[in-house]
Amino acid sequence: YYDTLDAGYMDEEGYLYVMSRVDDVINVAGHRISAGAIEEAVLSHMAVADCAVVGQEDRLKGHVPLALCVLRNGIDVEEQQLLEEIVAQVREEIGPVAAFRKVVFVKQIPKTRSGKIPRSALASLVNGKPYKITPTIEDPAAFKHVEEVLEGLK
Repeated sequence: YYDTLDAGYMDEEGYLYVMSRVDDVINVAGHRISAGAIEEAVLSHMAVADCAVVGQEDRLKGHVPLALCVLRNGIDVEEQQLLEEIVAQVREEIGPVAAFRKVVFVKQIPKTRSGKIPRSALASLVNGKPYKITPTIEDPAAFKHVEEVLEGLK
């Protein structure tokens, strides 16, 4: 076999899902935490339909994980309660070393036409740095939406 450094899973029907790259890591206070592992933990919450995890700059820890989450249709729960449940889920599955406390709810996560998350551009956006929207992005307006949501949190 050939190791592509992609991480994923095969469901009970035999469909293969590529979730992330094994080299997508966030350095949290010297600990290398897999963004994909955090995403899996977040996605295991029944209210979350999609998510992307990137490192947000932090003066004390270097970076901390921030999850952008899309909720499933029909979810009628307060965001604060969902935040607490998702943080508890990640803490249980990954551990406290992940320092996971930040969840931002969005309507759409930017993705390429092949379904990949443009992590570098999203990390730049989250950290207030200039970012480039490549021609392979399925819906460039998704970046603007995330930017507006993040701006509203300040």
